Amino acid sequence: MASTVTTEPSKDSPASSRPGYGQLLRTRGAWTFLLPGFAARQPFAMLTISIVLLVQHTTGSYGAAGAAAAVTGVSMALFAPYSGRLADRYGQRAVLLPGVLVHVLSGLTLTALALAEAPLWALFVAAVPTGASVPQIGPMVRARWGVKLQGSPLMTTAAAFESVTDELTFVVGPLLATALCTAVDPAAGLVTEAALTLLGGLLFAAQKSTQPSVTVAGHARVEHVSALRIPGVRVLIVTFLGIGSVFGGMQVSLAAFTESIGEPGLNGVLYGTFAAGNMLSGVVCGAIAWKVAPQRRILVGYAALALAASGLWAAHSVLVLAALGLLVGMCIAPALITGYTLVESLVPAGARTEAFTWLTGAVALGQAAAVTAAGQLEDRFWGGAGFLVPMGGTLLALATLVALRSRLVARPRGRTVARGVGHRVPVAVD
Repeated sequence: MASTVTTEPSKDSPASSRPGYGQLLRTRGAWTFLLPGFAARQPFAMLTISIVLLVQHTTGSYGAAGAAAAVTGVSMALFAPYSGRLADRYGQRAVLLPGVLVHVLSGLTLTALALAEAPLWALFVAAVPTGASVPQIGPMVRARWGVKLQGSPLMTTAAAFESVTDELTFVVGPLLATALCTAVDPAAGLVTEAALTLLGGLLFAAQKSTQPSVTVAGHARVEHVSALRIPGVRVLIVTFLGIGSVFGGMQVSLAAFTESIGEPGLNGVLYGTFAAGNMLSGVVCGAIAWKVAPQRRILVGYAALALAASGLWAAHSVLVLAALGLLVGMCIAPALITGYTLVESLVPAGARTEAFTWLTGAVALGQAAAVTAAGQLEDRFWGGAGFLVPMGGTLLALATLVALRSRLVARPRGRTVARGVGHRVPVAVD
């Protein structure tokens, strides 16, 4: 049987202290993966907008640009969980090194094809490996926090910190990509994305001491259970699909609304207000020492999100839409943070990276579907019809969450028995 060794609370898992960001950031060894992790995840937020701006420049079609970006997003959403599963089985470094190289090469190939005005099908072919090989840095950082803070009340704080970091990434990344593509060269966004992926990914992979250990079995055969087989993870995937519908629906519908009133420049302001609400509530959520169980928090938080999203379609003024957007953003972060926190209790340590990538992929897939659906609604019906997508997505997800809420309660875990003879010893795999 494998034994679990915990570190001293005062060093890596300060469970006796009140949860807070200062205490979290004083966790020994945290900065060794936080700084390269931030650099390595920045390209994730630059990829879609860089593809859109480059392909639109070379083809003159937003439809072609959106299609190429959508192929990349769907490919990422479908392949990300397999990347997480491989990281759990063989170690993060073993997956990151080849993944970073494939992503850089395929991204540069996509850039070259676009500049050469290649046919759209060729761009699709290059977009598939570009999306499939996106390094899953966010889930890997969350998995490292799980190792550092096992059993600590700081896990909720860490989940909040990562949510705020993700949101900051999606504020800085698109701005940087847009500035590069418009002020330097239409290809500068994708080229910079590839360079940051290579540099940040290699630096993050080099931090071997903080990566989760991988269980090997000597002469025994060990069956690795997929995180998808855990009922609670499947419920959270549906929940995060609903959150993705909010992101995608807001992007398209805000752009359409500001265009319809003759003020397209307000799109950035309105979406920035939405993102600011997300960041603000994420910071507050992580600073609170919660006494309410996460299963109850996610039900209450998601109900608030569905209620706020249900009023978007009726907004007919900039001020009302800004206020509702701020409120919707404030409701998203608690749901995201609580969902990631639940993974700690639902999923064994050896499958958490995969679980995190399923949730991240669910957001991306929900976003891609929502962009398409909202665009069709805006084209065929009235201005603002695209806001029905966030409403429908969150209400369906809420119904699933309420009906299957019992699946979010962790079941007692029995002993894991490996088929064969021998003891299992946790070791760090490079």
